[in-house]
Amino acid sequence: MLNLLSRSDSRTNHCDGLSRRGFLKVGGMAAGGLSLSQLLALEAQASGGAGVKSNHKAVINVFLPGGPSHIDLWDLKPDAPSEIRGEFSPIKTNVPGIEVCELFPMMAKMMDKFTIIRSISDASGDHDCYQCMTGHKKSEKPPAGGWPAFGAFVSRVQGAANDACPPHLSIMYPTGNRTWGEPGTAGFVGNSHNPVQLFTRKIGEMPTGMTLGGISLERLHDRRKMLASIDKFRREADTHGAMDSLDIYSRQAMGILTSSGLADALDISKEDPRIVESYGKNDPEFQRDGSPRMVHSFLAARRLVEAGARVVSMNYSRWDWHGGDGMNYPSSRIEFPMLDQALCALCTDLHQRGLDKDVAVVVWGEFGRTPKINKMNSRDHWPQVSTALMFGGGLRHGQVIGKTNRLGEYAIDRPVKFQEVFATLYHTLGIDVRTATVPDHSGRPMYLVESGIEPLRELV
Repeated sequence: MLNLLSRSDSRTNHCDGLSRRGFLKVGGMAAGGLSLSQLLALEAQASGGAGVKSNHKAVINVFLPGGPSHIDLWDLKPDAPSEIRGEFSPIKTNVPGIEVCELFPMMAKMMDKFTIIRSISDASGDHDCYQCMTGHKKSEKPPAGGWPAFGAFVSRVQGAANDACPPHLSIMYPTGNRTWGEPGTAGFVGNSHNPVQLFTRKIGEMPTGMTLGGISLERLHDRRKMLASIDKFRREADTHGAMDSLDIYSRQAMGILTSSGLADALDISKEDPRIVESYGKNDPEFQRDGSPRMVHSFLAARRLVEAGARVVSMNYSRWDWHGGDGMNYPSSRIEFPMLDQALCALCTDLHQRGLDKDVAVVVWGEFGRTPKINKMNSRDHWPQVSTALMFGGGLRHGQVIGKTNRLGEYAIDRPVKFQEVFATLYHTLGIDVRTATVPDHSGRPMYLVESGIEPLRELV
């Protein structure tokens, strides 16, 4: 998290108590308290000094914590016995032959812009977001340093799109069940590629606003104080010749910390109110041990990729419904319409802005739910098969990939692996998984996905 207001060095305080050292300091991005300029230098050294590529494509990775029900969302079984099919009926979409749950009427009208994957078949069964962030199972033996998150690989291979926005961002809310709020780490590619975590949660405090490293947007946008501090810092630095002596990486650090771009992207109040309204209304209450129903996170993700982020990860609500106060059907009647509106608003937003070929979106959870409804009128964990939704990225949409048997128990056609989805996302970014490698700690080149894994042929 960005530590913009460090006061740790009282002897050299400037800018209303802001030290030069503190001004360039970043906490939480790397172990050991490295400065941002050091991190940028390490990143450039690791990439061979190739610099930032001119293209800017991006991915928004939406994680639904807890395991959303594939059979109630987008793979309904209306002809199955009642203990399988549940309470919802399918509705037709604008793509002949594709049906979705009746609680997704907005999606049904624009199904030609979406792809449903109904046959993800290699879920580990772990109750966390690890596989949706890395493509790997925790049971696999990782290389020294650990498996990098998808965004860390992208950060390492492509670098930053501009000086004002880190390439790998997380707007995942920390959750009561810790493993539902972890965007992953940079693993063996190095701490400089860790996700920058932009949202925080204080115990007992609801997320009424977004924070950047613990600094509220209100404080960041107190222009009289913030700009006065920056101006004072620059004047004093120039007087002492400090700015001229800063190397290129320190100047990049100054660009990130003094630019309003990142904070502006998170400030939803700057958005057209009609667009904000199209995403729906936030419910800031945390869903038990999951994340809140903050539909404006979808809008924030779009604004962040516009600001320069290459990968933005987010979590949304809580989907672990076994029974009791988390019963499947009452919860679905709340969750599905909100998700329908937010996803369709994001999809529409991207298309209207001409970003549909540049920004890919994936929506998924760690596994599916049992086809057979339990005695609590709900569904339990089912790693045998799960679902995902994709749109954007210049891919061929308006289709369904894969098929489950008549009871929704397992894939009978085109089983898909998590890493195939990631290979497809790398493809949308312009990264060829057949050739792109990153050295591990021993210097051995490591491919971004396992050997033989290719992008989904139906989409590319």
